[in-house]
Amino acid sequence: MSKRSSGFGLFMLLALGLVIAGVFFLQPPRIETSREAELAQAREATGGAQTLEDILARQRGEQIDDSFRSSNTGFGEEAGVPQLGTLGGASDPDLWRALRYDTMPDVRASTRNDVGKVLVQDGGMAWWQFREGPLAIWGGWALLGTIGLLGLFFLLRGRVRIEGGTTGTTVTRFAGFERFTHWMTAGSFILLGLTGLATLFGRMFIAPLLGKEVNATLLVWSKLIHNNVSWAFMLGVILMFVLWVWHNIPNKLDLIWFKQAGGIIGKNHPPAKKFNAGQKIIFWSVVVFGFSISLSGLSLLFPFELPLFAKTFSIINELGLPGWVGMGPLPTNLAPQEEMQLAQAWHGIVAFLFMVIILAHIYIGSVGMEGAFDAMGSGQVDENWAEQHHSIWYAKVKAKEGGKPVAHHSPAE
Repeated sequence: MSKRSSGFGLFMLLALGLVIAGVFFLQPPRIETSREAELAQAREATGGAQTLEDILARQRGEQIDDSFRSSNTGFGEEAGVPQLGTLGGASDPDLWRALRYDTMPDVRASTRNDVGKVLVQDGGMAWWQFREGPLAIWGGWALLGTIGLLGLFFLLRGRVRIEGGTTGTTVTRFAGFERFTHWMTAGSFILLGLTGLATLFGRMFIAPLLGKEVNATLLVWSKLIHNNVSWAFMLGVILMFVLWVWHNIPNKLDLIWFKQAGGIIGKNHPPAKKFNAGQKIIFWSVVVFGFSISLSGLSLLFPFELPLFAKTFSIINELGLPGWVGMGPLPTNLAPQEEMQLAQAWHGIVAFLFMVIILAHIYIGSVGMEGAFDAMGSGQVDENWAEQHHSIWYAKVKAKEGGKPVAHHSPAE
């Protein structure tokens, strides 16, 4: 190959390299357009309406800049709509957006009902997502997990037996009115729990399995039972507090009970008066949670007469509590719908906590401990059971009755 042809070939390679470089590197600079800018152009083309991307992003729970809607209401300083006049510079979508973002001036509703005065309120979406999501999921697993742990504990520990067996001689543990109060409160609580769970989980499980008609009928009856049986529960909580509050004041014996884990640790069962530390936890849980769930339930039954959260948030703001955790002030201007949504959410949270505690109480009072059910069943407990679990109370009963336990023999004996 000649030098001329070699030089020509090298020249062609250099020329080809320059052409390729020009294609990739010497093009006019391309302006990158962000997705938000593209969406803005799409909205502008539709007169400011939201796009499919906006709708899908909101359904995915993503935060979007909705100023293109909130500011596009046609109600600026110069744009106004005279009452009973034509729309003028605003259109129907402008009016609805103004209602949606509460920017339309001088809105009046021809109703005395506070709910009717709120034309658009979108807080129901957040309430529904919480109800169908965290409340149902965490609450459901809390109940199932508690049942599973109690079952595992029963397999490992077994039933707590009466030391020395039964004597056939019993003492009065609870009088008739005490047992009536207990069972009225317990029975109403079970009905409230079951109807509340049916209301929460009906669409998830009952409707797919048994059909929507069955679920609808069940929900109607659940609502009727829930709203009316609640009065018996509230009365029961009040009576239980009056009957047993003095027996449930914490004392030094409770520390011994906790130290021995109620008799699980060590050979001897810890001494106790009429109620031990574990029973005191149940009592105060019933009082505190029962009062809280009753108060939120009353707010749901009478939302206009008993709004709770606006006043509560105002007190919390005055105390400066939100600032302690880096939060801003809590909202104090709440519509009746928002009050009910917050009350229902709180009602559900407390209800699940309450049910978890009561499940443990039911376990101990039934299969977990021999002789425990008799205390609220017949009101009579075996002498050995009383001395084993409530030795101080039993000694006081014996001293009051002349040093001898009261004998209650069954007809078969």
